[in-house]
Amino acid sequence: MVAIDQGTKALATSLVSQGDRVEVLFLHLENVRNEGVAFGLGGDISVAFIGVTIALLLGFLVFLAFRGGSGWLVWLPAALLIGGALGNLADRVRDGGVTDFIDLPLWPTFNLADVSIVVGVLLLLLDVERSKS
Repeated sequence: MVAIDQGTKALATSLVSQGDRVEVLFLHLENVRNEGVAFGLGGDISVAFIGVTIALLLGFLVFLAFRGGSGWLVWLPAALLIGGALGNLADRVRDGGVTDFIDLPLWPTFNLADVSIVVGVLLLLLDVERSKS
């Protein structure tokens, strides 16, 4: 996921200059830098935030490893979540902010790492609900 995320961000930034916007079918490609947390909230991100993110990701992996159980129904969504987080983290470390480029109507600009994180979380929640049954 990290390679796909970084590749699509590189492609988008090569096709669209920072701050510009190009229409492609039903969506817009827009090259923007998100220096905040989700949806640009929170302003500049500190080194402490990056450290906390890494610690949380490692903690999540340890939790899943010791939880055992569901096999690919847990590890696939976990890989999506972790891969997306690492893709955005790579941007933060390298550039000081995340490159967002997908601009849908009525929604903040985002990237494929964000999609991966959201899908991973939703699938993990579905697994938790399935386990309760």
